[in-house]
Parts: sequence; C-alpha cells; structure tokens
Amino acid sequence: QVQLVESGGGLVQAGGALTLSCAAPGRTSSTLAMGWFRQAPGKEREFVATINWNGGYTDYADSVKDRFTISRDNAKNTVYLRMNNLKPEDTAVYYCARAATPTSSTNPTNYNAWGQGTQVTVSS
Repeated sequence: QVQLVESGGGLVQAGGALTLSCAAPGRTSSTLAMGWFRQAPGKEREFVATINWNGGYTDYADSVKDRFTISRDNAKNTVYLRMNNLKPEDTAVYYCARAATPTSSTNPTNYNAWGQGTQVTVSS
C-alpha cells in the first residue's frame, strides 16, 4: 500500500498563504494523476484540486479557483498546493491522493492512495 506524506500545514491569519507538499514515493507516482481534498469538522471530504500526470492539466473547486495552485515535480515525486488569500472557511484537514489513472479527476473514488492529512487552520 503506497503511503503518501503531506507536510506544510499550520495556523495562518486570514489573507495569508501556505504551501502544502505531498511526497508520493515510487516511480509509478510520476505517471499518475494527483489530487488534493479537504475535510472540515462535521463535513464530508471535498475535492480541492487535481493535476494530471505531466502537469499539463489542472482543475479546481470553484471555492478555491484563482487562490490555490496545484503543481508537481515528477523528478522529486512531489505535488504541491500553493494556497493564497486564505479564508477561515478554508480551515480543514487537507489530504493528498494519488489517482489510479494518468488523467485527473474530481471524484475521490478514482483515487486509491491517500495520505494521513495535514491540518490547515485559518484565523479571522
């Protein structure tokens, strides 16, 4: 079972920025799409962003579009989520996930490897 490892979460004031990183071990990871999801207390896990295997295609949830940027460095087997202009409603545990295919997806059922999550807290 592939274990993804997220890092970079923390506490930030509204309007601030954070960059999350996700280490995806194995040569296979560089050939598969990756995604970020989040889960706030009392809410279901929701899609945040996805990127295809070579970084040529990205997609975002409407709530984060124009504020968040997903990217990847296949040489380092790492995926990033740059989060700008953070809002209190962005507070959640953020999960990195690896898809089963090279094409990106907003559906969590298309992902078969997940990280443990990293907490992001945005204070008002």
